Amino acid sequence: MEIKDGYVSYIVNPKSGASSAKNLVTKFKEYLLEKDIEVKTFFTESLAHACELATSSAVDYDCKLVVGCGGDGTIREIAHGLEGSDKPLLVLPCGTENLLANELGFDEKVSTSIKAFEGGCVKPLDLGSANGRCFTSIAGFGFDGEVVKRVSAKRFGHINHLDYFWPIWRTFWSHQFPKMKVVVDDEEIFDGRCMAFVGNISRYAIGLQILKSADFGDGMLDVCVYRCGSRLRLFKHAMMTLMKLHTRRPDVVYRQGKKIELTSRGGKPVDCEIDGDPGPDIPMKIEVIAQAVNVLVPPNAKPAGIRTRLIRMIG
Repeated sequence: MEIKDGYVSYIVNPKSGASSAKNLVTKFKEYLLEKDIEVKTFFTESLAHACELATSSAVDYDCKLVVGCGGDGTIREIAHGLEGSDKPLLVLPCGTENLLANELGFDEKVSTSIKAFEGGCVKPLDLGSANGRCFTSIAGFGFDGEVVKRVSAKRFGHINHLDYFWPIWRTFWSHQFPKMKVVVDDEEIFDGRCMAFVGNISRYAIGLQILKSADFGDGMLDVCVYRCGSRLRLFKHAMMTLMKLHTRRPDVVYRQGKKIELTSRGGKPVDCEIDGDPGPDIPMKIEVIAQAVNVLVPPNAKPAGIRTRLIRMIG
């Protein structure tokens, strides 16, 4: 990417990432400086502040590129701040899962980020809006939402994959599968006990292809509803998803749409998460914001699969 008579806005979450991620942030900045590109670094103080910094960069004529350094929550807010702008976003993954970064083909290697910058390959990124809250990747309802709620309640700063073990284990044994009605583009597709996912990317935690047909720039959101009312059924769903066979099951409903509505049918709250953070309560209306942001991606890059992500986790 050619940058003349302008600067790169470097938005960094200082609390996000292990040492390897911080090394990526430092090395890529050094690369830009070596090319005599002006870099203005901004450190986020909160998720809302990340959005404010991105909005300021979006309206600044001299800003030619925004580099977002952080986890899924930080990148979500930066993307939200850039919504509707022609300023491209380059993601440096610094979080635990880095769902969007993995989908776009990024990893922890500075060489991958350099290839994306030099290749100049820009693609449109859709966003989702859940009761007015923006998300870039996936919103989960039910079991998934309860796990994230447990993790968030005990979170202080950066977390790793092991921090999810006990919340998943405790939720597995205590979760009361909620009754939900799911409507896609005004068509009711499900009503009963379930867990549901709505998203913009094909791969979720550790590379599970829950929304296997999702395309982050097609102007649609993918919906996957698992009929589930017991631990045994949950285990079966997990195994079938690992084998990429879940969408063939009669107890799974898969759709694509632009407007999704979820309501509770049991009169009880249903836990929700968006991009790995606790989300708003249902009833919920979700809409797609088509081609909201321009993102720089590595040329010919593919999303990281389960094997690649497990190797990264082990180190």
